[in-house]
Amino acid sequence: MSQEIIGFIGIGVMGTGMCRNLAQKSGCTVLGADLNMQNVLALSGAGVVASTVKEIAQKASMVFLSLPTIKEVEAVCLGEDGLANHAQSLKTIVDMSTSDAERTRALAETLQKRGLELVDAPVARSRQAANDGTLLITVGATPEQFARVKSYLDCMGSDVLHCGPSGSGQVFKILNNMVLVNTVHALAQAFAIAEKAGLSKALLAKSLSLGSADSFALRLTGENYLAKDVFPDKMFSTAYALKDLRLALSLCDSLNLGNDITKLTAQKLEASIEAGYADNYYPVMYRVIT
Repeated sequence: MSQEIIGFIGIGVMGTGMCRNLAQKSGCTVLGADLNMQNVLALSGAGVVASTVKEIAQKASMVFLSLPTIKEVEAVCLGEDGLANHAQSLKTIVDMSTSDAERTRALAETLQKRGLELVDAPVARSRQAANDGTLLITVGATPEQFARVKSYLDCMGSDVLHCGPSGSGQVFKILNNMVLVNTVHALAQAFAIAEKAGLSKALLAKSLSLGSADSFALRLTGENYLAKDVFPDKMFSTAYALKDLRLALSLCDSLNLGNDITKLTAQKLEASIEAGYADNYYPVMYRVIT
């Protein structure tokens, strides 16, 4: 990669590790921006330079976004102070948020008319994976676009998969999270049953891990969280999990497909939020199973 200037907008729970890895591995000057500039300044030791959306649009050739929803992505791209209105050197926007697939495609078309290309590249796996640079990144792009962005994505992920044209990366990510959260719902039911039956939840976690019910979801959440009834904040929250399931349900509606399993899990997440657990790690749905 050449010694160029690139940008990163959205330095939060996942974006912090992603931006750090990009700055340390890409060989580029990385300009960082976030609503909380202390998050950006905390990465100065990694070589990240505090900046603004406007300055990034003017100086960077490529910018990476890690934002909560498509609403924020659209605002950063098309708002009065957004990237499109101030683009000079900027050519490519890589959205690493989890966003609505149809709105992603529509945004890509709008930006294309303004001389900018949008690549969707949402990430999967944990905050630790973001810190370690071992994320799964599913990419929606043309083959030419994928070739241009892959070396940068390799700085943040150990598995970078070209899924198809615009929006495809979002579809794959939405389906990944749908399967994961539904699996955790089943695990939460199992741990609630074990507790009601007076059995050891720690032993249940071990038993499941030794049998055909073993899974990444079990190893991530079982012994460490469900068995201990501990669900911290500043992890993948109930509110974010519900957002992703609603994206999955919206996708199903657009395809005229039913999805009863996901509807039930979404209802359990809604009940968790009503019980005051919106910011807790989403397996907290265990606490509202009766």
